[in-house]
Amino acid sequence: MNNSASISRVALKKSTPDVSAAMGSLHAAAVSAAQDAKVEPELLELIRIRASQINGCAFCLDMHTKDARAAGETEQRVYALNAWRETPFFTGRERAALALTEAVTLVHDGQVPDAVYAEAAEAFDETQIAALIWAATVINAYNRIAIATRMVPGGYQPTPKN
Repeated sequence: MNNSASISRVALKKSTPDVSAAMGSLHAAAVSAAQDAKVEPELLELIRIRASQINGCAFCLDMHTKDARAAGETEQRVYALNAWRETPFFTGRERAALALTEAVTLVHDGQVPDAVYAEAAEAFDETQIAALIWAATVINAYNRIAIATRMVPGGYQPTPKN
């Protein structure tokens, strides 16, 4: 049962602005590393959505599904992402990234299996794998922040493209 109205939660940006800024810098560095490694921004959104689905983060799901759609992602793929293994909608490269994302997100379930890493290594070079791991790590951290502070979904709107 969600009793989010029963207690006020901390506003991290207000209470710990330096740490919040550092988190923003980590996010920016991870995005920059992905750009430098030529990892597609669309793939990063799939990673963010999938980790947020696993973690049950409504705020991040709202944000990243909107960002993905604004970037041209299809509704069909967004809706099917939770069952990506069962659909023909994702490329081998995307599947390798999603499997790696799931392993990083669910690291307590058996770490990152060699087979998952090997599949990623077939589809991506080392700098790309590093970027994928950072992307998954950052969204997992943001999921925990949004869940712990009960950030309310619904108000986010993607920045219009110029």
